[in-house]
Amino acid sequence: MRVDIITIFPEFFGVLDVSLLGRARRESLLDLRVHDLRDCTHDRHRTVDDTPYGGGAGMVMRPEPWGEAFDALLPEGEQHDAVVVFPSPAGVRFTQPLARELAQVPRLVFACGRYEGIDARVAQHIAGRARVLEVSLGDYVLNGGEVASMAMIEAIGRLVPGVVGNPESLVEESHEAGLLEHPSYTKPQVWRGLEVPEVLRSGNHGAIAAWRREQAIERTRRVRPDLLPPEAAEAR
Repeated sequence: MRVDIITIFPEFFGVLDVSLLGRARRESLLDLRVHDLRDCTHDRHRTVDDTPYGGGAGMVMRPEPWGEAFDALLPEGEQHDAVVVFPSPAGVRFTQPLARELAQVPRLVFACGRYEGIDARVAQHIAGRARVLEVSLGDYVLNGGEVASMAMIEAIGRLVPGVVGNPESLVEESHEAGLLEHPSYTKPQVWRGLEVPEVLRSGNHGAIAAWRREQAIERTRRVRPDLLPPEAAEAR
């Protein structure tokens, strides 16, 4: 998978060289490329923003630098098999199913907006070349698209085959079965007076599986009842 990131803060993405994503990058499982939007400006101040039409507080990112950046990555006059992601609090909610869907895409382009956002014509224009998604991490506002893009890249990238060493570890994670993940324990058996549940030490794999599912349902009911069907959410 190829992932392009357009940003005015390319140094933010130095974290792509560490941990699992860094290894995936070195092993060419993920082709991660960061592009400085200011390289597409032509004035001495490398200006990327201007005042909004209609008035109001803040600044809006100008369309010209974005147009040049997209022309270089997704040339005009062609239809591309990429998905262009605009992180935005006005977008659809980012979820595990969406992460799985995007992990199947051969190429992603993340457009990291700043200030009051990117001129709306940019997304409108690029939609003629590739699929466009406005995506939100949640019901809150960040200073820019970099943090949201990094979170999405990690969530998507770890689902690409080979990135996570043991694919079995992806199966029982939170949200994979519509539930939050069960609690996990390791050695020692007793720590500061707190003991690992006996069932996990029993060797009875059927009982362990049943306990883990019960714990997952209970945790989901307590923390995220909205994920459960009504009858399960009301059960006690």
